[in-house]
Amino acid sequence: MKKLYTFGKYLKQKFHTSVYKVPISIPGFTCPNIDGTAARGGCVFCENESFSPNLKQKERFTLNLNSTENPLLEKQIESLKWQFENTLPYLKKRFNAKKFIVYFQSWTNTYAPFETLKALYEIALGFDDVVGLSIGTRTDSITDETLNYLANLSKKTEVWIEYGIQTSNDESLKRINRGHNFQNVIDTITKTKKLDLNVCGHLIYGLPGESRKDWEKTFNDTMNLNIDSIKFHPMYVTKNTLLAKEYFEGKFTPINEKDYIDILVWSIKNLPENISIQRMTAGIDTLLAPQWCKYKNKQMSHIIKALKENGVKV
Repeated sequence: MKKLYTFGKYLKQKFHTSVYKVPISIPGFTCPNIDGTAARGGCVFCENESFSPNLKQKERFTLNLNSTENPLLEKQIESLKWQFENTLPYLKKRFNAKKFIVYFQSWTNTYAPFETLKALYEIALGFDDVVGLSIGTRTDSITDETLNYLANLSKKTEVWIEYGIQTSNDESLKRINRGHNFQNVIDTITKTKKLDLNVCGHLIYGLPGESRKDWEKTFNDTMNLNIDSIKFHPMYVTKNTLLAKEYFEGKFTPINEKDYIDILVWSIKNLPENISIQRMTAGIDTLLAPQWCKYKNKQMSHIIKALKENGVKV
């Protein structure tokens, strides 16, 4: 019988205690898609400056990846410390967490001057009971210098790089305004794995214009990349996005719950035993559609039921 291998189980086996990720959003960080370096306007599903007045109020610094200067670094360090210290009590009380991984989650967390990244990563690793880092980023936004630094760091602590793969379909990547093709994903993840770094890949099922055939191909193409962990997401519509505009104009119909659960169960049943699962669905406060994505606990109950019915031990 297939057994569900979660990231929590992986961490428990490795550290022999409960380990939880502490999500962090660094103020001032951005993305090459939003600042215009790649494809202007951002991904169609991203709440970006073109469609969200709130984001315009956030401080941004003009990126010069060859510079060591960052006028926001002091504020970023303060924010990092504040977020970590204020999240810990909840994790300890709710989950009896003993150790932690600092998860640089929002925006593109390798897209900044190297000295900025190095300072933030090392401060995070200096917090009490922290056993590692998980860094969310894009495959077109990480330098060899950063990769080599993280590879050296991984020799003494847990390091994960989370790449937004989304799809292996180049037409879909253009359609969602991603700013790179799948070959870029292949090249970057191959380079990352050659350095023995842990990689988590993010996949989205239900992108505009895609079918079950596309989702299965994306899954199979991703399995060929030798990743270590995976996150599955349904494509939902949030406020202040290009996708929301398309949704209201009747140009995009979100994936339904049955189709999502069907492809998710198929994916999990075909997942190699060594690849852990970090996420099976998602929820968000600014959700517009589909409404079945509104309540994550309800989604999870339906997913677990379907997994059990299909011979997966949860």
